Amino acid sequence: MPHLPTTPQRSYIMSRIRAKNTKPELLLRKALWAKGVRYRTHVKDFPGRPDIVIRKYRLAIFVDGEFWHGHQWEKTKGLIKSNRDFWISKIERNIERDKENNAALIALGYTVFRFWGEDVRKNLNRCVNQIQLYVETAGEGRVPYPADY
Repeated sequence: MPHLPTTPQRSYIMSRIRAKNTKPELLLRKALWAKGVRYRTHVKDFPGRPDIVIRKYRLAIFVDGEFWHGHQWEKTKGLIKSNRDFWISKIERNIERDKENNAALIALGYTVFRFWGEDVRKNLNRCVNQIQLYVETAGEGRVPYPADY
């Protein structure tokens, strides 16, 4: 049987997880910067404090962690074994908040891109290409919807 951490150990482990400047986020930012895309990070006065904001093209980008934001939630929810009530309600509230932040940003005239950290790690070029395509078409005056990708 695998060794499960004690409550203080688990608390310590979870406290080490960062909310910003995660590895997938840094990968995406460095790749965008190398392509000449300029941006701001963690803009405080924006709903949800997006990881990357490109004001010129009214684009807000989030790099979401799979656990915290409920990637494939219906499948993953059953895998949570300890403190289920706490984690399930927490993650479901995070999912709701993401939807609220998306709606608020759209109401401000922004387009919202959300990438899973795993997608950024495994398909960095695809993520960068989606952003570049959006920026290029926005520069021409035709802004595609994220569904166009």
